[in-house]
Amino acid sequence: MKLALTLTALVSAVSAANEFRAMAYNPKQLKTGDCPTVDSVSGDLEVLSKYTNEVRIYSVQDCNQGEPVLRAMENTDWKVQLGLWINKDDSVYEADKKELLRLAGVFDFKKHVTSVIVGNEAIYREEQTSAQVAAKVRDVKQALTKLGLSIPVTTSETWPSYDKQLIDAVDYVNMHAFPFWEGIHIDDAQSKAFEHIYDLQKLAGSKKVVVGETGWPDSGANYDAAEPSLKNEQRYLQEFICRAQLEKVDYVWFSAFDEAWKPVNNASDVETHWGVLKGDKTPKFKSPMYDCSKFVPSSKPGESGSDDKSSEDKESDEENSGKSSDKSSDKDSSSEIDGLDEDESDSESGSNDEDKSDDESGSNDEDDSSSGALSHTSISMVSVAASVVALTAAALF
Repeated sequence: MKLALTLTALVSAVSAANEFRAMAYNPKQLKTGDCPTVDSVSGDLEVLSKYTNEVRIYSVQDCNQGEPVLRAMENTDWKVQLGLWINKDDSVYEADKKELLRLAGVFDFKKHVTSVIVGNEAIYREEQTSAQVAAKVRDVKQALTKLGLSIPVTTSETWPSYDKQLIDAVDYVNMHAFPFWEGIHIDDAQSKAFEHIYDLQKLAGSKKVVVGETGWPDSGANYDAAEPSLKNEQRYLQEFICRAQLEKVDYVWFSAFDEAWKPVNNASDVETHWGVLKGDKTPKFKSPMYDCSKFVPSSKPGESGSDDKSSEDKESDEENSGKSSDKSSDKDSSSEIDGLDEDESDSESGSNDEDKSDDESGSNDEDDSSSGALSHTSISMVSVAASVVALTAAALF
């Protein structure tokens, strides 16, 4: 009887949780978009520590955000994926790289930096070619190696933007998957995201595929069959995370906070509604945010892949992926959940603007570069639970 109760408690604790593998994080002040300080970042990290221990940021030079983030992480176990921004102006990249190398001489990169991400959807936005981004990835790897650092270096792109030369250049494949921006109904969102993961895994060969961004907005206008709402955000969160744990897929959840300062006229009115936490830093959802105890994937690995599709279906998917990339880039490339919070209700409003934008964080390229989380491999909660169960059983018998 004791064993049964112990096992039940362990399974319950593991399957129902609030933990995220990593989170996209924009260090700018949530309401005003003002540049971060060490104190403001420390406050954010204190809040986020209940949910993750790793964040992703999109630039170290823009708004001087790299230094306060790393400073706030000193003497802690926090990890960060540091981003370098890329656009048409290579001087922006050079400034970010210069600041990265300066920071490497000041802070303990080996302890806190899990990866360096060179660019965010620059290929999708047609601001750089695959060859140009691959060259910048190799450039950063070489610069870090000269400093004695073997930190993984990659880029971050929408899933259709990867080709062989880019995959060859990166240490791991960092892909974005947003079924919302493909206009996918919530019933099919989980399957669509993992379909893209499987397809890219085939292309990547032995290299690890990580989901560098995924999420669902809680408010704003519909995008085709995709409806933003708290209910749908929480559902996608639960289904994606539970499946990612089951299939050992690392991910960065987009995003940590709702960011009221972000412009909405360059994409759509969902832009400010992707956070797991509200703008006042309180959670949108009751604890636990997700429960995997009864989760069953909507399709098995490989079943939603593209091998069995007709050429017409593949062409249709490619068209939709362009749509997905357009909106994904408008969302965060230009800038950066089981129960609902009792104070929140589902809402829909506003209109969609399908124009492409490279402004993730504001109206200019540098602002775009700030938003934010992943790269080191974590032990899945299920694996930990299995070990604890085995030890408990041995002790009891």
